[in-house]
Amino acid sequence: MNKKMVVAINAHMDEILKRWQRGMEDDKGERYFEIMPEHLVDKTSREFAELMTSNLLENDVVNPEKLSDFTGKIVRFGWSIKFVNKSIDQFSSVSFDVLEENEVITRDNLRAYMDIFVRWITPLRESIIEAYSVEWERTVSLQKIALQELSASLIPVFDKISVMPLVGTIDTERAKLIMENLLEGVVKQRAEVVLLDITGVPVVDTMVAHHIIQAADAVRLVGAKCMLVGIRPEIAQTIVTLGIELTDFTTTSTLRRGMQEALKMTNRQMVEVDSQ
Repeated sequence: MNKKMVVAINAHMDEILKRWQRGMEDDKGERYFEIMPEHLVDKTSREFAELMTSNLLENDVVNPEKLSDFTGKIVRFGWSIKFVNKSIDQFSSVSFDVLEENEVITRDNLRAYMDIFVRWITPLRESIIEAYSVEWERTVSLQKIALQELSASLIPVFDKISVMPLVGTIDTERAKLIMENLLEGVVKQRAEVVLLDITGVPVVDTMVAHHIIQAADAVRLVGAKCMLVGIRPEIAQTIVTLGIELTDFTTTSTLRRGMQEALKMTNRQMVEVDSQ
C-alpha cells in the first residue's frame, strides 16, 4: 500500500507542489516566496517534496545526509520553525486531498491510509525538526563567533591612537567582550586616544549608549581619552530623543574627522605634502 501511495504522489507531484506553494504563500508572516527567485523556490520545493516522501517505503528511513543538507539550506534561506511545521502539515494535507480526488484513497481503505499518514508524518516531522534545530544552533553559534571576531578588535592606526570599529547589534554579552578587548588593547598599545567607530551599528538605543558610556569611562580609568565617531544623522536624532547624555567625551560624524581631533589631542596634525 505504501508503494502504491508513493507512485501516486510522484505521479501528481506537480499538482501537489502547486497547491502546497499556494497554501504556503497565504502565510503573510513569512516572506520566503516573495524574496527568493522563482527557480530557486521551485528547486527547494522539489527537494522538500523528495525529503517528505523518502521514508514512505517499507523499512525506509530519511537519509541523514540529505536531511542535513536540506535543513542547512532552509536555515540559510530563513525558514522559521513555524514555517517548517506548516510546510509539513500543508504537504501532508494536499497529498491526502490529491490521493482522494484520484481515488487512491476511498471509503473502503480510508482508515488504513489514515494510519499510514500518521506513521509517515509523525516520525518524519520529528527528524526534520531535530535536524533543523541542530543546524540552527550551529549557524547562530558560527555567526556569533564571526561577529565577535569582526567587531571587537582595537586597531592601532598611529602612535598613541587606536580605533575600535563596532559592527552589528551590541548586546550585554558583546559589550563585555568589547570592554575586555578595549582595555587590554589600550594598555598593550599604550594608546592615549581611542576612537569607538559606530558606523556599523544599526541602532543606538539607551542600552547601547549605556554600554558605550561604560566603555568610555573604563578607558579614562586606564589613562586614555575616548572619542565616539561615525554618528549618522538618524543616530544623533535618536540620542537626542532618548535624552542620552554623551557630553563627557568628544563625538564626530565621521572617522576622518575623529582622526583629525585625535591628532590634535596628541599635538599632531595632518599636513598635505606637495608631490612636486
